[in-house]
Amino acid sequence: MGRLKVLPARISNMIAAGEVVQRPASVVKELMENAVDAGATQVDVIITDSGRTLIQVIDNGAGMSPSDAVLCFERHATSKIASAADLERIQTYGFRGEALASIAAVSQVTLRTRRASDETGTQVTIGGDSPVKTSSVSAPQGSNFAVRNLFYNTPARRKFLKSDQVEFKHIVEEFTRVAIPRPEICFSLSHNGREIYVLKPAKSLKFRIMDLLGRGVVGEVVDVSADTSVVKISGFAGRPESARRALGNQYFFVGGRYFRSPYLHKAVMKAYEEFVPEGLTPSYFIFLDVDPQAVDVNIHPTKTEIKFEDDNVIFQVLSACIREALGRNSFGASLDFEREGTVELPQLGRSFEEYKAGEYSPAVEPDPHFDPFENPSFDLPDQAYGKHISSGLGGGAAYAGGGLSAGHQDYGKLFQSAPSEQDVLIVQGKYIVRKSPSGLMIISIRRAWERVLYERALKALASGDHITQTALFPVQVKVGVQQRLLFEENASMLASLGFDISPVGEDAVCVAGVPEGYSCEAGKVEQMVGDLLLILSDFQPALEEVMRQKTAAKFAMLGALNAEFPATPLAAMRLLDTLFSSDNPEFTFNGRRVVSVLAVDEIDKRF
Repeated sequence: MGRLKVLPARISNMIAAGEVVQRPASVVKELMENAVDAGATQVDVIITDSGRTLIQVIDNGAGMSPSDAVLCFERHATSKIASAADLERIQTYGFRGEALASIAAVSQVTLRTRRASDETGTQVTIGGDSPVKTSSVSAPQGSNFAVRNLFYNTPARRKFLKSDQVEFKHIVEEFTRVAIPRPEICFSLSHNGREIYVLKPAKSLKFRIMDLLGRGVVGEVVDVSADTSVVKISGFAGRPESARRALGNQYFFVGGRYFRSPYLHKAVMKAYEEFVPEGLTPSYFIFLDVDPQAVDVNIHPTKTEIKFEDDNVIFQVLSACIREALGRNSFGASLDFEREGTVELPQLGRSFEEYKAGEYSPAVEPDPHFDPFENPSFDLPDQAYGKHISSGLGGGAAYAGGGLSAGHQDYGKLFQSAPSEQDVLIVQGKYIVRKSPSGLMIISIRRAWERVLYERALKALASGDHITQTALFPVQVKVGVQQRLLFEENASMLASLGFDISPVGEDAVCVAGVPEGYSCEAGKVEQMVGDLLLILSDFQPALEEVMRQKTAAKFAMLGALNAEFPATPLAAMRLLDTLFSSDNPEFTFNGRRVVSVLAVDEIDKRF
């Protein structure tokens, strides 16, 4: 007897589910696409516990007959494909016939459906190993899928689901991808009894985008269009000044179907290469219309990756039409004779107000013999700096500021003689130079901020001990519905850092307070919100201590990159005071050197 055997349908369906149903958002995507294909004009999505407990999609589409209601859960049962030739002209969302079979293999599904011509509806209950149960019920026209207890029979898959906020974020993303290209359809989304979206038919794609992502996004885009024999392109591309460091609001659609394409993303970025700084990404909503026979949508189980027959041509056309749209809206290079000779700087924005001195200050030790009318000398004896200074600061020992312990007194003695502003030099806004007994001490300003901001954020996340400065006039910032949810879900963490941010309406947040040292000026608050979105969108829950360190590191990196560097010696001294009050002023949190000493011997070698 041979060793090969055909797997039972139940096991093969569970294997297929591993490809098609990766998380609750996958179920939402498949059921919404089926509803659209059924000709629905109203699609309602109801979520409980981010899809773990319930995913329900209700539509008013064509509905199914009693026999089709049972057959739709069989693998490869589809009404979209009749012959192999049909694979070359697919114009619908679903066609494989794997989705419902895969969903039923890892959950408990109840379907209620009725066609307009039927007097009664059909209810089908199926799930895992349970036998299929059917009955006649009263039901409105259309289909009502209720998917309960996802992955109940595959606990390993359920265990690897992310937090509720991460899973619901993915659900919102899939809902958005289906709703954008169908402005004529009503969509709604609710979570745990709370309405998130209620979308009525929109006048155009731009109005649908506005309903989903907010007025701010629509106000930052320009129209894009091109019509060639290979592809017809339409949609919107973001203004260069609205480009962000975080990926978000980048959408490709072909035939109304969302897809991902790193290759075409490069075409978009090529059009912007002279308009936005490296590392920033503009928003775009690109709709492609090609001959169905020139595109293969059957290369990935979730149908989010496709292959074009003339992808090189589409690349060139897309890049050219976006560049033409930017030029048409006066974003290209131009001569301004009244500003000839001035330097054009890219808008890099994002700045924090100068941080005030830390909680700790250098110890004050009055000298009874000090005469302020004499010219003081700041040349301290070499032994005051200990071995760390004379050897280039040595290893990463911990230091304290004022009130230093006996083992950590090297840096503290640097300030015992109350240095004046004449002892500090700022070099090109990058370095602070101070004289020391053994030579010159050089401090990287950016890395100093990294160390200071890291320890502030780490302390605030661990203890909640923070200082919030209240804005005289709260600032309201449009962020879009998805981003507003990010602020709402991370409210406790932001509050522990000193932010007072609350959701307003469907697509905005109100900033009523910021951490000590941040600016409350409206323009800078908007830039700050953009930075926070970058952090929150990449937030990955982990072990508590690891999560705190990673979060503090992200705030430190962004803060140091955008901090307002000291412009005066007094401000530089204040930064040094705060730096040397930190636990380890010698290195950043990721091990890069902050302070370096250029010894006199090394200086002598240069002459």
